[in-house]
Amino acid sequence: MKKDLTLLVLAAGMGSRYGGLKQLDPLGPSGETIMDYSVFDALRAGFNRVVFIIRKDFEEDFKRQIGARYADHVNVEYAFQSLDDLPGNFTVPEGRQKPWGTGHAVYAARKLLSTPFAVINADDFYGADSYRQLADYLANAPQTEKIRGCIAAFILSNTLSENGSVSRGICTSKDGKLAKVVENTKIFRRDGKVISEQEDGTEVIFSGNELVSMNSWGFMPEIVGEIEANFEEFLRRRGTEMKSEFYLPALVDTLITSGRAEIEMRTSRDSWFGVTYREDRPLVQAALQNLVDSGKYPKSLFA
Repeated sequence: MKKDLTLLVLAAGMGSRYGGLKQLDPLGPSGETIMDYSVFDALRAGFNRVVFIIRKDFEEDFKRQIGARYADHVNVEYAFQSLDDLPGNFTVPEGRQKPWGTGHAVYAARKLLSTPFAVINADDFYGADSYRQLADYLANAPQTEKIRGCIAAFILSNTLSENGSVSRGICTSKDGKLAKVVENTKIFRRDGKVISEQEDGTEVIFSGNELVSMNSWGFMPEIVGEIEANFEEFLRRRGTEMKSEFYLPALVDTLITSGRAEIEMRTSRDSWFGVTYREDRPLVQAALQNLVDSGKYPKSLFA
């Protein structure tokens, strides 16, 4: 029996560095957004449901410009990420405006995640192979007492922007399983080197060949309870801070370190690209045009 597979798209980001709602930006030859390519690739790989995490303030525009495109192709649902969506008696610190992070975005969809699901960013192009890797794992995940999941990782040097720093989770593996993922929030190129500036201001130099998390994950639904419990613990420790974030890679790392999760390591054979900064836009447009010209995608998606 074919499994129901859900694609969870994190599309609530504020786009502060980009200067607008990049999730709605037409970048493809026929006005497609990056999300259009993501949904197209996911459907080809076997996913049959899409859940978008968005904000209430652009719900109408998003549904009209994005969601309506897929109405005849796949079941589409929505969840809403908001600062005040917190468990128990926790409240938003006065003056905080920054979202709680990618882990909280998945938390926002907790009531919709009863089947195996993949998690992706709305503004990242992952390529068809990533979705095949995720779908293959989710459809055939081994039975185990641990929290089950996988990651489709990318090579660090292929995920950098020439227009500023990026945040990446650096991965290490052992015996085909993810051993550790460490979030580096400010990675950039300087003088031909790949550098990560740490929170204390020190710098770490990477080779560029490291595998990184681009928030391309696959999970079985039992992780939802762990997300809820770990988010509560995060709020107890750091919930009064103005800019602390509950990162999904950090949650996965915690579960692995505690021995509670087993995350299979997959490496995508495709190249990643994205629009972290507005200056990235022409490069992404050219890359999408090349993929269409080479025959990997039709000229118009969901026509």
